[in-house]
Amino acid sequence: MLTVREIIGNTPIFAGLEENELQQIEDIVVIRNYKKNMIIFMEGEPGEALFFIISGKVKVYKLAEDGREQILHILKEGDVFAEVVFIDKGNYPATAQVLEDSQIGLIRNDDFERLVRENPDIALSLLRVMTYRLRQAQIQIRDIALRDTYGRVASMLLMLAKEHGLTCAEGIKIDLSLSRQELANLIGTTRETVTRVLSDFNKSNIIRLDRQVITILDEKKLRSWM
Repeated sequence: MLTVREIIGNTPIFAGLEENELQQIEDIVVIRNYKKNMIIFMEGEPGEALFFIISGKVKVYKLAEDGREQILHILKEGDVFAEVVFIDKGNYPATAQVLEDSQIGLIRNDDFERLVRENPDIALSLLRVMTYRLRQAQIQIRDIALRDTYGRVASMLLMLAKEHGLTCAEGIKIDLSLSRQELANLIGTTRETVTRVLSDFNKSNIIRLDRQVITILDEKKLRSWM
């Protein structure tokens, strides 16, 4: 079983830090265990900390006025989230919920600010995370505005494969157990539409469906729908 120090050292944002610097982080990090579907924080609550995933998966989403979810990110081990509240000192701009039993590390904003002042490389790593998230958001906006539902589903599957894919004999297995509704919430459409498109891709041998597990069989054909 990994020690807290080893867990911190394996988190990309802290990669390359010296042993004494990892010790500083260990002194201020709080580790919490969450059961599947538990809420980490709610949109609008005071932003008090930056979080990173030690194990498990987390979805970050906003609620529309009609109560529908718009999923912004699906995050995995090593990912950082709620970094924006460290920058703007505001409320959490979205809700974070674990998709499976997860272990989450958190560093309170005041402690993290002291850490960044002493280790500027961490600020650079955080900037890279925020830039990547901005690019993802731009892609999602573009897809919703310009692509039809087949193109949006194809783009979503390729994005999930990049972030959560496992290479297997048949292709790329997306290592996520998402409901059809959650998939729909990722691209801003209905569950029925996603189900229909996935079924068509399955019949065309572009993907294989095994309950909630999706395997991409023909990446080239899937890209042709974009």
